[in-house]
Amino acid sequence: MNILFLCTANKQRSKTAEELFRAANKSNQYKSAGLSAKYVGKAGATLCTPELLEWADKIYVFEVAHIERIQEHTGDKYLAKITNLQIEDKYQYFQRELVLLILERCVLV
Repeated sequence: MNILFLCTANKQRSKTAEELFRAANKSNQYKSAGLSAKYVGKAGATLCTPELLEWADKIYVFEVAHIERIQEHTGDKYLAKITNLQIEDKYQYFQRELVLLILERCVLV
């Protein structure tokens, strides 16, 4: 299964989730990206593209605003693939509390 994690800048939340699950579960493919060109550019991270959305079998986002951003650019095409983890942008990369929230809210097959 192809799993995509999306946050705003692809610096803290989505990058943590990608690397956490890549280390823990080798049966899936994992990628992460950011949805804000401005913040992704500042972070030197990966920007979400239509190709990434198409590649993914399952998409995890961290806020309602992320779903809205995807809908704004692609309509309802990818909504069925999306799960909102509802994790605020207040954690640092691999911060213990962030890792625990991701593990609690993200159930991967």
